[in-house]
Amino acid sequence: MGRVLLKVPATARQGEEFEIRILIAHAMESGQRRADTGGLIPRQIINHLTCTYGGVEVISLDLHPAIAANPYFAFTARADASGPIVLSWVDDAGVVQSETAELGVLLG
Repeated sequence: MGRVLLKVPATARQGEEFEIRILIAHAMESGQRRADTGGLIPRQIINHLTCTYGGVEVISLDLHPAIAANPYFAFTARADASGPIVLSWVDDAGVVQSETAELGVLLG
């Protein structure tokens, strides 16, 4: 299982764009490298990543072996209402992980 850093501002003004930054500590092994013993190291990557804000999907990504280890993503969303930002992903082992952050929206 990988560790994740989900960085969002604590607050944003209503209608303002804010940045969501994600860093996932994951080996993202492509399955093409060989171990010291000569055998292939099994593929182990994050296959799918989804981020929702207030229950609405903000971004959905299908990942492939060419993604580097410890992938970093950054994207923006528009602040509508206070609510949770939920990041979830699934890897080749079928492990599903998620991380949540709260965004408070200031009116006006």
